[in-house]
Amino acid sequence: MQQKSVVGYSTDEVCLIIEDSEFDQLMMSRVIGRLRGRMRVKVANSLQAAREALAQGRVSLILLDNNLPDGIGANFAMELASDPNHSRTPVIMVSDWPTPFMWEKAAAAGVLYVVNKAEFGIQYVEHALKSRMRKQPLAS
Repeated sequence: MQQKSVVGYSTDEVCLIIEDSEFDQLMMSRVIGRLRGRMRVKVANSLQAAREALAQGRVSLILLDNNLPDGIGANFAMELASDPNHSRTPVIMVSDWPTPFMWEKAAAAGVLYVVNKAEFGIQYVEHALKSRMRKQPLAS
């Protein structure tokens, strides 16, 4: 897992990008870099690396791909929604081919947006950070 510091929202804010494509990691990092202030970016190439990054400290925003080497992002979003430590963290799924099944799981997990990678832009990130998505944990 690599960690980058880029221009972004606030010095204590962290965006976790969960994406296995280096090209897409850079694209998402550039979007975060357009924010005012500073926001650190952590990049995880797999769901396991994402779990390790989340265990290291607070994350302000998660950008999540759906197809990862060790699992499905929509399933991971459900995992996050059921975890009291991460259930309120805004999640934006950024995927090449959003499917109806992925949309259903993402909605059930409280994902803020499901966006095609070609359409992903700063407006989604700004809205997520402003709203802080008052998500409720899934009922047990």
